[in-house]
Amino acid sequence: MRKILLTGATGYIGKRMINVIAAQGYQVICCCRDKSRFSKSVDVDDAQIEVVEVDFLKPETLGNIPKDICGAYYLMHSMSNSKDYAEIERQCAINFSNYIETTDCKHIIYLSGLANEKELSKHLNSRFEVEKILMTCKVPATVLRAGIIIGSGSASFEIIRDLVEKLPVMIAPKWLHTKCQPIGIANVLDFLIFTLFKEKAYHKNFDIGCDDVLTYKQMLLEFAKIRGLKRKIFTVPVMTPKLSSYWLYFITSTSYNLASALVGSMKIEVVCRPESLSEIKQITGVKPFSYDTALRRTLAKIQDNEIISSWKDSFVSSRSDSSLKDYLDVPKHGCFTDLRTAEYDDREQCVNRVFSLGGANGWYGQNLWKIRGFLDLLVGGPGLRRGRTHPDNLHEGDALDFWRVLYADKEEGKLILFAEMKLPGEAWLMFKVYKGKLWQKAVFRPHGLTGRLYWYSVLPFHGIIFKGMVRKLAGR
Repeated sequence: MRKILLTGATGYIGKRMINVIAAQGYQVICCCRDKSRFSKSVDVDDAQIEVVEVDFLKPETLGNIPKDICGAYYLMHSMSNSKDYAEIERQCAINFSNYIETTDCKHIIYLSGLANEKELSKHLNSRFEVEKILMTCKVPATVLRAGIIIGSGSASFEIIRDLVEKLPVMIAPKWLHTKCQPIGIANVLDFLIFTLFKEKAYHKNFDIGCDDVLTYKQMLLEFAKIRGLKRKIFTVPVMTPKLSSYWLYFITSTSYNLASALVGSMKIEVVCRPESLSEIKQITGVKPFSYDTALRRTLAKIQDNEIISSWKDSFVSSRSDSSLKDYLDVPKHGCFTDLRTAEYDDREQCVNRVFSLGGANGWYGQNLWKIRGFLDLLVGGPGLRRGRTHPDNLHEGDALDFWRVLYADKEEGKLILFAEMKLPGEAWLMFKVYKGKLWQKAVFRPHGLTGRLYWYSVLPFHGIIFKGMVRKLAGR
């Protein structure tokens, strides 16, 4: 079975590409910095998946990649977790390029951003630099450039949905008049898979998009029309990039860093070069569907809870990009703890209640949780806006409101969450169902005096939140 390397396998596009590549009869070699974050969310035979732990900033780990790969997808981006993301992306590309030349790889495909090369934002310029590095590799490379991707769980779609669903009247920045050429996620996956090993695409870059060229304002109004919502949008010229970033941050579920990167890009027109789009359509045979169709397909997937991946589960939405392994061993010394137990009524129902916490399902003691989420939002944290990707299932690495899932095993009845809210310390929330009881434990490791003062200031609320939560989760 021929092997295809997939970098960014835990990312929004990467998770979806696993099934697409496997469906073509290849074995998928999934690269992850942290194996514990990998979860097979699609129905693929185990023999077709191999997971290797690789950090492209550490060249010594690249030896974990098999030499006998025949193709590779480069789907890594680092745009919002560090001020040095451009340098991180450059170094990762260099290390990848150097190693891939030592393998049997015959073709590299990189998904980049749709860009006007005369005027690039910092975010798009970083991706353009990666393009140049990969194009100088001895292995033939093809770059596909996409603009706004419309799909369940995509950052672009979630921003559109948040704005339209939440605001009957919008006072918006003038960049809403900027033109762009969106594309449905299904078409992105089609272009990625049907470009593989097409020699006519070697050493070239192509723009991919649907045939609709729209302003961001038109995209918002089209969404409102499909949803049957009446919306008014007024643009003002006085919003600075910083104000625009805060506007997106407070209204939508995006992080501030991601909002800043997106605002920088949204001021620049991103329209496909007609000859480029036409050529890649001829090479692949892909016929992109319209923006209207992309929206309707996406809404149908959300309605049926068929969200394979979400940008929120990526560390793009986190306050850090540390490995989950760094936090899986919950500390026992120098910590404050709140341990509570309750006898459960029915084990299976109790486990299901625990694994359904958060998102639209809410938290017990919800008003206090909402206040905590709002306060977190004010200081730059994710708040409760990220929700959860699936209403019932949780996997290691999933975002769960302002928590990150470190460990999730329904059969064992055990769930460990790590706090990604803004805190003067580190916090864990653990649940375990065994010996006829639900055990609920909150652990907080303070950072200095500030952390200790914080713990004692919220201690009175713990009696309300945690006591009520453990009893209700246990069915009492």
